[in-house]
Amino acid sequence: MKAIVNGKIVLKDRILENYAVLYSDVIEGILPCEKLPEGCETIDANGGYVTPGFIDLHIHGYLGKDVCDGEEESIRTISEGIIKNGVTAYLPTTMTVDMKVIKKSLEVLRSLKEESKTWQGSEILGAHAEGPFISESKKGAQDAVFISKPDAEFVKEYSDIIKIISLAPEEDTEGFDAIREISKETDVLMSLGHTSADYETAMESIANGVGHATHLFNAMTALAHRAPGVVTAALNSDITCELIVDAFHVSSALYDLVYNMKGRKLCFITDCLPAGGLPFGEYTLGGRKIVYKDVVCRLEDGTVAGSVLKLNKGVWNVYTNSAIPLWECVNCASLNPANAIGVGDKKGSIEVGKDADLVILDNEFNVLKTIKKGDVKYES
Repeated sequence: MKAIVNGKIVLKDRILENYAVLYSDVIEGILPCEKLPEGCETIDANGGYVTPGFIDLHIHGYLGKDVCDGEEESIRTISEGIIKNGVTAYLPTTMTVDMKVIKKSLEVLRSLKEESKTWQGSEILGAHAEGPFISESKKGAQDAVFISKPDAEFVKEYSDIIKIISLAPEEDTEGFDAIREISKETDVLMSLGHTSADYETAMESIANGVGHATHLFNAMTALAHRAPGVVTAALNSDITCELIVDAFHVSSALYDLVYNMKGRKLCFITDCLPAGGLPFGEYTLGGRKIVYKDVVCRLEDGTVAGSVLKLNKGVWNVYTNSAIPLWECVNCASLNPANAIGVGDKKGSIEVGKDADLVILDNEFNVLKTIKKGDVKYES
């Protein structure tokens, strides 16, 4: 048995001090330090924070590797990189590229999912397929050449590995036939993403099974007082919503507003690109050149392509720029995403019986140790 002592334990509804987290491969208990069993191996948190492992629902790459490389080595590199940011589990995210490339990438993830539970890096919980069923007018950095209409057969074929599929509901032109079929025949979470839908279309798609919104505010119709758009549909409904929390993609002035409306339906993401963890320079994304400069990556024409955010720093960005309690900021990067994809019974919070996926951070949220299923996988 092992224990973490001398830390501020971030539970889902409060922060505990002078307590210890007792764990094996799962959380065994949370008890006063003086009641630890004899002979227990201890880790000293040195007054820092102890949180559940973070879960990133939307990340395209890291350390120069792209999920759409379709290579085992790339996925291992990404996993071993982001575990240093406290991410113990994630959804590697594909994008709008040739369907053959998407399928190969998903097949690689399918083959690695079980093995990833015990390897050195972050665990693969499934995949997020961002496209190719999107709107050309809201494509962002996605390649218009490969955009196609929603295809339920594709989603069903890969429903064992796809956890989230981002799509534009207005492109499902046969009366939401594909959306209804996906909802009825799979457990895949459909997400409003890269969409030019109006408010009414977005709400109708939600009524037909869409349950999530991809990077809220970005690549979707905005909130305007006479044209409320997808943003308002996401805020008005009970669906879960992603938010890129690098303070560039979405102004920090919106953090409180979005949290107050969505609460535990809010999921912080990085939308990190292959340039993540690397210095400024030129890289590729889905075979296209991107330029990393300042805090963001752009295509050569200046189009914003994505972030280089570390999820631990995203949590801290929100906490230091809002009135949201720290435990709720942590929930947005752990419990809420776990619940969104149906793994909240095993992951996402420090509770007895859940996986011992834990992070020890200093008082500015720099990661000191990452523990996955009870084993230290990273130590600074």
